[in-house]
Amino acid sequence: MPSATVPTPSGNLSKTASADSRGDQSARGFGLYVHWPFCVSKCPYCDFNSHVRDTVDEDRWCAALVESVRDAASVETEAKILSSIFFGGGTPSLMAPETVASILNAAERHFGFAPDIEITLEANPNSVEAEKFQDYREAGINRLSLGVQALNDEALAFLGRAHSAKEALNAIETAQKIFARSSFDLIYARPGQTLNAWGSELGKALNLANGRHLSLYQLTIERGTRFFEAVNRGDFQVADEDLGADLYDLTQNMCAAAGLPAYEISNHAGPDDASRHNLTYWRYGEYVGVGPGAHGRRREAGEVFATAEVRSPERWLAQIEQDGNGLAEKTRVSRAAQIEEILMMGLRLSDGIRAADFVELTNMTLENAFAAETIAHLTEQNLLALDDAGMRATPSGRLVLNSLIASVAEAMTPNEAP
Repeated sequence: MPSATVPTPSGNLSKTASADSRGDQSARGFGLYVHWPFCVSKCPYCDFNSHVRDTVDEDRWCAALVESVRDAASVETEAKILSSIFFGGGTPSLMAPETVASILNAAERHFGFAPDIEITLEANPNSVEAEKFQDYREAGINRLSLGVQALNDEALAFLGRAHSAKEALNAIETAQKIFARSSFDLIYARPGQTLNAWGSELGKALNLANGRHLSLYQLTIERGTRFFEAVNRGDFQVADEDLGADLYDLTQNMCAAAGLPAYEISNHAGPDDASRHNLTYWRYGEYVGVGPGAHGRRREAGEVFATAEVRSPERWLAQIEQDGNGLAEKTRVSRAAQIEEILMMGLRLSDGIRAADFVELTNMTLENAFAAETIAHLTEQNLLALDDAGMRATPSGRLVLNSLIASVAEAMTPNEAP
């Protein structure tokens, strides 16, 4: 059963890099992720690095994030020009628009922007935050992602959301008026949710999306969350595998019929409306992560390095102010680990792992990287497809994606996995 684990700027961002100045930057893109770790309250299903604080010194945080961007840009790596930026959290729409503008100015100054850079900010749909949407547009945001999660008040209360269904509808309408590109999230397979109930809610969501973008995640219970404790107490039950598969199939069919086919296992978009930043992750492009707990993948002198920032907000801030960086660890990613990551990310995509990308990333062909008998067996079971275009999970394979990825990874040829 599938689950979720994982335009030109306006305002004062006037300079962009020409296409000729992008050098060797791959079509997979080069992204910057900015993590704002603070929320008004902690949602019971959330296992992200988010924290509730009575007060936040935003001036200090703005200066620290700007310094972190500068430090990240000082590393000599293959990718140079940013094709996307994503403000996530936490709740980044709690940031002042001026803070967003300062971070974007630093990113443009130290990295440079592609002419068509995508700059996304995650936002809550409550009325207070929606009032700032125009200010975010003027600060340089050109794509908004709304954490709606449900379209009725009872479900929103269960999910611990602070907004109402009416506020969500108003925020979607406002976002679409201000931003040329926008998206919103929903969580389904909620306790007691039937196929008919989800079909009705999804139909409403598809009408609201206007052929743009929807992120649709099945509810998963993560260790360490309040929902994990509630399930262990027997307060509620999650959807079983059969119902989860039926809900997933209904989602795929309805979205495809509405012109929003899945381009990734939980993400649906119309033409040219896929999240380019997330595609950088899924296609194993390079990206920088700044902010508490943020991760990155960079290529330096032909090697791939994984980075992770200090997770605690207070410790991260103190380290930035003392040392000029928030790095907790930086490790070389082995060839075998790279291939496993390419599989984990790429097989989530409907078009899978592109053959040319795999060669460029690994200096191997897909045919040579894995045991032929295993691939043939998975193909015969109609779980996997491998051809000149690349390797991808079939619709049946996406229903058992985690086990499929594990099977392909186990088939890795040992002589090419140091």
